[in-house]
Amino acid sequence: MTLKNLLAALLGVALLWEGRAQAAGEVTFHRFASELLGRDYPYALYLPEGYRESNLAYPVLYLLHGSAGSERDWVERGGLAHTVDRMIAEGRLPPVVIVMPGSSSWWIDGHNEAARSAFLEELLPHVEATWQVVPRREWRAVAGLSAGGYGALNFALERPELFAAAAALSPASYHPLPPRHSAARRHPAFLDAAGRFDTELWQRRNYTAHLPAYLERDEVVPLYLSAGHRDAYNAAHHAWLVRQALAPHQPDRVVMEVLNGGHTWRVWRASLPSALAWMNRFLQGPVALERLIEETAVQAPAAHGDEAVRPSDETG
Repeated sequence: MTLKNLLAALLGVALLWEGRAQAAGEVTFHRFASELLGRDYPYALYLPEGYRESNLAYPVLYLLHGSAGSERDWVERGGLAHTVDRMIAEGRLPPVVIVMPGSSSWWIDGHNEAARSAFLEELLPHVEATWQVVPRREWRAVAGLSAGGYGALNFALERPELFAAAAALSPASYHPLPPRHSAARRHPAFLDAAGRFDTELWQRRNYTAHLPAYLERDEVVPLYLSAGHRDAYNAAHHAWLVRQALAPHQPDRVVMEVLNGGHTWRVWRASLPSALAWMNRFLQGPVALERLIEETAVQAPAAHGDEAVRPSDETG
């Protein structure tokens, strides 16, 4: 065989393997009726290869989109399935279920809808009752980009008993206020009845409002932060403020990465593998459903989600 033919054969094998890896996971789209929102709550779902035949319960990551985004963003623009399939195939990530919800708010209870309450009180219970995920803190993580990073950081600091790890990519967690050109200043979530940006609401919903109580609690949520060095909203600076606030409390549980680029999908796609690898360090892997049911049967429910039941055979 000539060198040219050998290289062609190796390239064919590589492409075949990459195609298998890309096709391994399953992405589907779902919705359920939300009483808090008064409409259907949509979400995209990534299921790892073999999920339906495995009889396993998996760790779950809630991955949030940015302002004006949708549940399709991470799939269609973020290359989520390709990245996760590749990392699982390479052994850098255990099989994981990823939930990508859609929101019309900045993941807060704002002037337009109760997005925070719907996420915590409706989406999490729905997912954990419907799909084969372990409904416990050690198997649950939250992450997001831009406004989704703002939401993920808020959820992690406000409810550290729910999440074992978090990641915020170019988080729009601006302190003390968002830049003049930030979408937050024009978003219905922050506009009062007169159409003015609600400064008090921003400060009451931003991560700084959750910091004092978080720093007094025993639970620590390991956090990955990232941003582009040319971010139009100076997200790297604001992410650094988050790191400075948390580092004395959890010195080896908060990291930050600055990448080349701006406030763009190029940066978010580039930082996604590092974010997933970081969170994986603190998440438990898949467990047998039978073991989970047996353990739950002898334990009294302690908090939200601990009353684990086998997911519905119809939908899970």
